[in-house]
Amino acid sequence: MKPVRYTGIHHLALVTQDMDQTIRFWRDLLGLPLVVAMGRPGYRHYFFALSEHDTVAFFEWPQSAPVPEKDHGGPIKGPIAFDHVSFGVADRHALWHLKARLEAAGFWASEVIDHGFVLSLYAFDPNGIAIEFSYAVPEMDVRRAPRLMDPNPSVVTLEGPNPQPHVWPLPQPIPEEDRQVYPGEGEKLRNPESLWKTL
Repeated sequence: MKPVRYTGIHHLALVTQDMDQTIRFWRDLLGLPLVVAMGRPGYRHYFFALSEHDTVAFFEWPQSAPVPEKDHGGPIKGPIAFDHVSFGVADRHALWHLKARLEAAGFWASEVIDHGFVLSLYAFDPNGIAIEFSYAVPEMDVRRAPRLMDPNPSVVTLEGPNPQPHVWPLPQPIPEEDRQVYPGEGEKLRNPESLWKTL
């Protein structure tokens, strides 16, 4: 079996109590086009295009509530599944542009922080979701030259940056006749009609 070739994060699924407020922030303030808007009474699932391959999606759950803001990367005790998400930007000047836009709209934005391999700006969306905007420093391409700087790495970490073979059982290929695709909520997207007029 050949290894899976990933193309990026197809979508990150987040939650909002108020889709209109979320659209105003992600589409109108951050500039991400709204590319899929589907739903039914009591349910909405909207996608914003981040790049050619990546989107950010939101479920609107009216009974949910924004999470309390917590410092990005600050440890907590108790159950947690997510700290923050970082979006790459193409040039360093975009960080100050985003900072100015966020602050003009009344949102908190950190100073730009130098992390060695990225420059980062931190903020929160209206749902309390911790977001980061990162500019990758060209001369520190950690994908091409990984770095181990932890003075106390585990044995597993010391195995190196690349996937280790034979750690997990080898899978048996699923026969072609068993590869079924079941209909989902987005089936209606194949309908050529859209409530938006052709742009």
